[in-house]
Amino acid sequence: MVTPLNIGIAGLGTVGSAVIAQIAAQRDTLAVRCGRRIEVVAVTARSRTKKRGVAVGKFKWHSDPLSLARDPNIDVFVELIGGENNPAKTAIEAALGAGKSVVTANKALLAKHGVALSALAEKHHAALNFEAAVGGAIPIVKTLREGLAGNSLQRVYGILNGTCNYILSRMEQEGLTFAACLKDAQRLGYAEANPAFDVEGHDTAQKLAILASLAFGAKVDQGAVYVEGISSITPADLAAANELGYRVKLLGVAVKTPQGIEQRVHPTMVRKDSAIAQVMGVTNAVTVDAAGINPLTLVGPGAGGAATASAVVADIGDIARGVRTAPFGQPAVRLQSVRKAPMQRHEGGYYIRLQARDKPGTAATIAKHLAQQQISLESIVQRHLDGAPVGQNGKSGSVPVILITYATTEDAVRKALAGVSRDRVISGAPQVIRIEKN
Repeated sequence: MVTPLNIGIAGLGTVGSAVIAQIAAQRDTLAVRCGRRIEVVAVTARSRTKKRGVAVGKFKWHSDPLSLARDPNIDVFVELIGGENNPAKTAIEAALGAGKSVVTANKALLAKHGVALSALAEKHHAALNFEAAVGGAIPIVKTLREGLAGNSLQRVYGILNGTCNYILSRMEQEGLTFAACLKDAQRLGYAEANPAFDVEGHDTAQKLAILASLAFGAKVDQGAVYVEGISSITPADLAAANELGYRVKLLGVAVKTPQGIEQRVHPTMVRKDSAIAQVMGVTNAVTVDAAGINPLTLVGPGAGGAATASAVVADIGDIARGVRTAPFGQPAVRLQSVRKAPMQRHEGGYYIRLQARDKPGTAATIAKHLAQQQISLESIVQRHLDGAPVGQNGKSGSVPVILITYATTEDAVRKALAGVSRDRVISGAPQVIRIEKN
């Protein structure tokens, strides 16, 4: 008789409760698929009395995560507390140090301490699984680490934050402002009361750092990620993108270049006929470019109790089967320090929106600075908003000018726009959105 795999769960919020419910509902199926029963035997959380929709009274209750991690009766420690430091960090270290396998959904912890925790897991021959940390129910970690182990990966990019995708989708479809969409997202529970971590791109950056490590054998380094959020995006940008055949998404992009690994998070224009452009609402998507195969896109729910629990239970199932894989696809000692490709060297097309002063010589001045940086234009659009005459476009005596460039560098664009600003032929700050080749 094969003994059950005993699970201890730290954190009984939406995800932890969903994990308990899913293991209970799929008990017999999991036993058949994994070759042994999976049993939750111990838990810990801040409150013992909170109503969670699942019965937890039959489980051994620990006073704190560290006590649970040290429980000799558990085989797997499931960390669903969150946070980049303690108590999650010390509890995971204790579990791994005792030879227990760990399953976590903690992207912040992995982005900061992933390499050290990977080394600790390998030292004690324990699994460290974290499918739920990136993309919710999308099996992107397993795809990069195992499914594409024999491929040379060139680029991984995707929509990694459902809050931002929901806001941009509503703004595009209904012509709403960022502020209005954000308020509605908070009302619906898609955005936090303090939404900066999501909408300024930091959540996506943590997830991208993990994906870049898996894809390119690099040490996880969130500090190597260039980050911009979506708060500057306006309905005018989305309307212009639509007319030009694009859609705006907040993407996390990691690319192997001759200069190093380029990791960036920012609003991006993607062709409307691309797979990733079709992903709307709170859904996530990740595309992988690998040598010899067409781009592979995985789409699915990126957050929520059921979606995240699905990934957690899949990781537990692998441990029950006896699957042990280096957490980041290769031994921690083989992971290379990130050779960061400078953002100034990024090459691609650009959407540039300027509020140009309506006076003689403005167009010539803009053209001069673009020419000095050898920037060629694919298209240029000058129009008055809503048919308003010059001087009635929200900024006295100015008119929107939209430029679409051919491939150029970030450095060239920044230098050209700095020159345009110095010559005082535009009002306000230019809007710049990069165009991603699909």
